[in-house]
Amino acid sequence: MPPTTPYAGKFSPCGLYSNSAATSQPHSPYRNAATAVAAAKATKETAYSIAYAASENPYDIPQPHSSYQNAAAAAMCTKEHLYNNNNHCPASESLYCAPQPHSPRRSATSCHGRSCRSSSSGSEHHRSTSGGSSDRYRHSSSGSEQSYRNGAASAKEHLYGHGIAASYGEMCYHDNSLVSASLEALIQHLVPTVDYYPDRSYVFTFLLSSRLFLHPYELMTRVCHLCVEQQRSGDALLDKIRIRDVAPKLVQLLTEWTETFPYDFRDERMMRCLKDMTHHVARADEYSWRAMQQMTQQLIKRLSALGQYEEAVAALNAVAMERPASLKSKQASGQRVDVLSVCDDPFVLAQQLTHIELDRLSFIGPEEFIQTFAMKDPLENHKGFFRKRKTSNLEAYVSWFNRLSYLVATEICMPVKKKHRARAIEFFIDVAQECFNIGNFNSLMAIITGMNMSPVSRLKKTWSKVNTDKFEILEHQMDPSSNFSNYRTALRGATQRSETAHSSQERIVIPFFSLLIKDIYFLNEGCASRLPNGHINFEKLWELAKQVSEFLVWRQVICPFDRERRVLQHLVTSPILSEDELHLASYESEGPENNMEKDSRRSLRSSLLHRENRS
Repeated sequence: MPPTTPYAGKFSPCGLYSNSAATSQPHSPYRNAATAVAAAKATKETAYSIAYAASENPYDIPQPHSSYQNAAAAAMCTKEHLYNNNNHCPASESLYCAPQPHSPRRSATSCHGRSCRSSSSGSEHHRSTSGGSSDRYRHSSSGSEQSYRNGAASAKEHLYGHGIAASYGEMCYHDNSLVSASLEALIQHLVPTVDYYPDRSYVFTFLLSSRLFLHPYELMTRVCHLCVEQQRSGDALLDKIRIRDVAPKLVQLLTEWTETFPYDFRDERMMRCLKDMTHHVARADEYSWRAMQQMTQQLIKRLSALGQYEEAVAALNAVAMERPASLKSKQASGQRVDVLSVCDDPFVLAQQLTHIELDRLSFIGPEEFIQTFAMKDPLENHKGFFRKRKTSNLEAYVSWFNRLSYLVATEICMPVKKKHRARAIEFFIDVAQECFNIGNFNSLMAIITGMNMSPVSRLKKTWSKVNTDKFEILEHQMDPSSNFSNYRTALRGATQRSETAHSSQERIVIPFFSLLIKDIYFLNEGCASRLPNGHINFEKLWELAKQVSEFLVWRQVICPFDRERRVLQHLVTSPILSEDELHLASYESEGPENNMEKDSRRSLRSSLLHRENRS
């Protein structure tokens, strides 16, 4: 399995997870880690604030896992390739050469079998970056030898590092891997013909990142137009035959688009374009028309499920924001239902957290990772689209992380008695351990973040009653030093376990999501989208698609645990304290130790009282 980030390959394999078929649970990390933790025990880092400071957004009872199964996701992992040239992508020094585990091209490491592309009206002349000119160059789905349809066309090849670089028209290759091309050539490369269908890894990569350069509606319009125009001959009967022959390929392309990027079709113009193509296909081929009808029905079901999910999020947000009087006073905290009265089994709570995580992940569209920074790209001329199509599901997932962190801190700070606070700390340490064993790193990190918040960490008398050995091991595993090297090692171990899983539980991999977004962000920032010659840097697009495609594989896992509705309800709707309220509750639990804390408590009381009077 190749590393999933530019940093991961620097670290040794993880020994904390077992691939043994004899155990349904992954091995506990606590057997041999105590010695390693002792050396790191001195420093308790507060760098866990890496989680985005999104507003408190408690939400959502988990929806039933969507019936939508992304047929393309398992095969969408991007094209394997080895780049020895760093000129196009200076920030990517450690690029990968091993094939992706779910790649549809597992046995091929290059793009053999490409042939020149041209429209039916004749070959189009393009400017070559190497100084020559040629017809459009494409990959034949049948894997045939390289050939030129419209006569000889020059293709200049030369030694490039340790491989071969070649330019065909406006598409440049290195070691048979596409590295750059003009936008027009990339669009043409996506268009299917009677004897050609683009590689699925190329389809996913370009559909994912093309939104950096043009609106999805523009892309779909141009692809459909080119596909139809290439079949025109001036003879109505011949045109019908040609359209009938290319229709299955067009349906296949649109099916991959609607299954992998269904949220693009929330744009009414996309749906109109899809409807127009359905009518166009219906005139030539009834079988393809039926396939288009079925594809559209599945798309509508997926978009309907998304709408219901978003409505549930909004409704439960409203419930969670209702702040009962019992939350405003520690003296009345006995009226509050705490997590231990709902669920006192750490393993069960970890299972319910995993349900929530996987449900949230299943609604995040892969394009949302690109749209998080698409508006910052100076080439983007359709900012209105990105304002309209927000990354709402991705943002909601980050908000869940923040909610869980604050929920942990609230559950610890609210009890009046020290022994109850200590019991809450011990309970969440055990929950975090179970999350680690399951492979739920996002909930694990949220719990650690909550327990490292200042209102909790200052409760020295409470912590003195707690055995912190297990907590220190968990902190060591999620230590942010060396760019989270320990976590990245554990993530690779969980990924390897998932690939050889003997049970559905062993397939679970839930990454620390904020760090995943950060990795993709820096990959985008570190590489130019366009090269000096105006070409699109497709090496960068391969790398973006590689990281997102691994997320798609993780997203497809269906949680195997039973749902405990009462526990889920508490996790997503139980009111939580704000940061100021947490500090005040902490001071009421254990009084201020110095003048600075006394001044802080006085200021917080005044501020919160003023806020309550205004409300």
